[in-house]
Amino acid sequence: MPTMLESAGFVNVRRIHRNLPVAQLIEIAVQRGEGQLAANGALNTITAPKTGRSPNDKYVVEEPSTKDRIWWDKNRRLSPERFDTLLNKARAYLQDKDVFVFDGYAGADPENRIAVRVISEKAWHSLFAQTLFLRPTQQQLEVHTPEYTVINVCGMEGIPSLDGLRSECFIVISFEKRMVLIGGTHYAGEIKKSIFTVMNYILPLKGILSMHCSSNIGRGGDTAVFFGLSGTGKTTLSADPNRRLIGDDEHGWSESGIFNVEGGCYAKTIKLSKEGEPQIWNAIRYGSVLENVVLNDRREPLFDSDSITENTRATYPVEFIDNCVIPGIGGHPRNIVFLTADAFGVLPPISKLTHEQAMYHFLLGYTSKVAGTETGITEPTATFSTCFAAPFLPLHPTVYADLLGKKLKKHNSNVWLVNTGWTGGPYGVGHRMKLQHTRAMLYYALSGLLDDLWYNPDPVFGLMVPQSCHEVPASLLLPRNTWQDKPAYDHKARELAAMFAKSFEQYSGMVNQEVAAAGPRI
Repeated sequence: MPTMLESAGFVNVRRIHRNLPVAQLIEIAVQRGEGQLAANGALNTITAPKTGRSPNDKYVVEEPSTKDRIWWDKNRRLSPERFDTLLNKARAYLQDKDVFVFDGYAGADPENRIAVRVISEKAWHSLFAQTLFLRPTQQQLEVHTPEYTVINVCGMEGIPSLDGLRSECFIVISFEKRMVLIGGTHYAGEIKKSIFTVMNYILPLKGILSMHCSSNIGRGGDTAVFFGLSGTGKTTLSADPNRRLIGDDEHGWSESGIFNVEGGCYAKTIKLSKEGEPQIWNAIRYGSVLENVVLNDRREPLFDSDSITENTRATYPVEFIDNCVIPGIGGHPRNIVFLTADAFGVLPPISKLTHEQAMYHFLLGYTSKVAGTETGITEPTATFSTCFAAPFLPLHPTVYADLLGKKLKKHNSNVWLVNTGWTGGPYGVGHRMKLQHTRAMLYYALSGLLDDLWYNPDPVFGLMVPQSCHEVPASLLLPRNTWQDKPAYDHKARELAAMFAKSFEQYSGMVNQEVAAAGPRI
């Protein structure tokens, strides 16, 4: 068995635990003090002080075979020599330690999947990987050969002055060595997002659009995808009892249709309730993992508590959702939804986009970073994350935008912009959109019941807003009507429109005139 790791240079580890069953991983994690069982059966873990991703500590190794393709404006460079030094330190660090290995896949489409191996020092990180990636059969395990290996030495800290790092934390991808090295953070989301970054490199080079989105399918076989950053509602809105879940965060769009990159879900749990999100509530049980959730004396999760972080999380296999699609494959999407949590409170709760507007807003990727999803974010902050996935894009955004444009033209998908953020005023004055209203608007949009309604163009952003939507107050559809201070709304709308124009300047000359003109009227 040791030869399995010796090929990667890992020798003299104390013991290798390979592909242990869920029960055994939980037993070991509890025995080692890595977590405790909650009353609902989930394993609860604490990752503090880092309770979110560390995007500023993420690096790509500058290697001859890939350096000309990498989008260096948003990817930090690390030299091959620095990477080798860190890798050797990790090998020394794991000597005389127990090591946990998970073997699985990323990509539900057999034609476009990669074999993944996750090596970790924590049992619960191996359980996390088992819930999130695609789990192989015993027959597949016997022939499994990893194409990419994630090495998580969470307890090993880098030395910035010696290792060329920004801090003690590091998430480094070597596309040449096909390795990911993670250290200085216990936050498990780095494992899944590093492989998503790998897929964002591999798939577009094959003509496949990789997407930071959730996806589901209706009773009539119509597929919908939901783009958005963490905290905008991808997981919540795709877990719809009236539709079957394909996946909640990462997908590819090939010539055959869409496919889930993962085998599980990674849901935010702050304010989670059985009444509001019954599917997610019921999925959190034995075999799932909780991150940074407060437990009471009876070990019942206190989902309303943010005393550790607002970015409380749960991970569980996708089949824990009763009406999921196995394997996670669907047809070409009839509807595409861009989710944004607008902290300014000026965007309509739902609007229909032309394909040119879709390209504009895809490249813009406007939303608000929600508290806790990244280190240092304590309240919603307006941001522009191109393709709704900037932290995970190794290639230039226009690569992904060009692929989206071609697929929209070929399959004539409807595109909707849905604001799950604030209404009645900006953050601190207004309030978040009610989930019941967002669900109602999406139901009618995906069902085709908004197709034949009258639409009014938003006077600033040019978005086509439906005049009415059943179960939704008409005043809510026009955001200006929800503000008591109408001049304050006008000022905020112009302010955000100017931010749109400023952010889009970087793509001047890279898109056609129709896309460039699809922004707000300033």
